[in-house]
Amino acid sequence: MPFFEALVERFYAGVASDPVLRALYPEEELGPAQRRLTLFLAQYWGGPRTYDAERGHARLRMRHFPFAIDADARDRWLLHMHAALAEVAPRPDVAAELERYVAMAAEAMRNRE
Repeated sequence: MPFFEALVERFYAGVASDPVLRALYPEEELGPAQRRLTLFLAQYWGGPRTYDAERGHARLRMRHFPFAIDADARDRWLLHMHAALAEVAPRPDVAAELERYVAMAAEAMRNRE
């Protein structure tokens, strides 16, 4: 899980400084959201099932629907995730697989034109 902790920490450093994305987070502190994303990604990629134990089924579209996620928000999210991936520098095959997944997931969360 250290890989996902490092990835998500770097990702949320970008989110914290992005006014469009930061506005989508209702919590004053990003720590809880950072933890949830870390647990989700670790579980999705075969790690411990802590996310399910704590939160139940991910239901990502339902959980994200209250937030206006348009193409700009999607693109900003991807920008910060790509930057985080570049910083943690996984093997090229791992990076490519993660890039494919985050692109698909980011588009799936878009709920506004």
